[in-house]
Amino acid sequence: MSKLLDEIASVIRLRNYSLKTEKAYIGWIRKFIIYHGKQHPKDLTSKHVEGYISYLVNTRGVSVSTSKQAFNSIMFMYNQVLKIQLDYMDNIAKSKRPQKMPEVLSQEELAAVFSHLKGMHLLICRLLYGTGCRLMEIMELRVKDIAFDRNQIMIKQGKGNKDRVTPLPLSLKEELQNHLVKVKKLHDNDLANGFGTVFLPQGLEKKYNSKDYGWQWVFPSGKLSVCPQTQLVRRWHIHETNIQKALREAGKQAGLNKNMHPHLLRHTFATYLLEKGTDIVTIQKLLGHSDISTTAIYLHVARTGGAGVISPLDM
Repeated sequence: MSKLLDEIASVIRLRNYSLKTEKAYIGWIRKFIIYHGKQHPKDLTSKHVEGYISYLVNTRGVSVSTSKQAFNSIMFMYNQVLKIQLDYMDNIAKSKRPQKMPEVLSQEELAAVFSHLKGMHLLICRLLYGTGCRLMEIMELRVKDIAFDRNQIMIKQGKGNKDRVTPLPLSLKEELQNHLVKVKKLHDNDLANGFGTVFLPQGLEKKYNSKDYGWQWVFPSGKLSVCPQTQLVRRWHIHETNIQKALREAGKQAGLNKNMHPHLLRHTFATYLLEKGTDIVTIQKLLGHSDISTTAIYLHVARTGGAGVISPLDM
């Protein structure tokens, strides 16, 4: 099994998938193989895939996104590594995603949450709200991705491996510049101590110098660590769970009875832009949605149209 998993990891890296995706895919494929008694996947059929997904959905009760990730992981192995085309995969039963209205924060709630954050945590959360980016898109920002002269942030290889541009909030410009002065000092110190290289996606390692300041993480970790893909001692970016925990705690301290998570800031970004008259196609591009129907759900939340009508009782 280890030989197959190593081969899968190699293919994943050739496609420049993130380390997070690599861990998830390898994890699901390992569980799939163990579930079927460690038989080699080439000896299994679509019925075995269906059985495993059914087990996850009906016995384990996993979420829609979890079952979808497990399915995509297994299909990656068959299609991209084993080069086996399984039949009847469209018939595999997957739990249906109920259309839920995204929860958003009011401007008062947002201010209350931010008042209980500080330092890098506050800067990151303000950046999440100010750009509408996903958490990992901010975590994986490189210094060169911020164009201060154009007031833009380049999101490289976002969800779906698509690049896009989002505006740099002017209110954060000076704070970000001051933050990067500290990042530069940290990088210079790493170089002086014989470190300073940063992880680059496979294919870029030979093309670019991984010690260049421009390739360093905007939000580096406070500690050096061993890179799991190269086994080199490097500085990774701050772990996303730090932001998740900080935001959750800030929500509690602000007295909010809401499920506080980074994506809530993205929902609030989109909803607020809609309420201020930004057209939905522009918001779709800013969010990086491939399908406008994904963006359209915010129409049901924004206080526009029917949602913005004043009740006759209040007139």
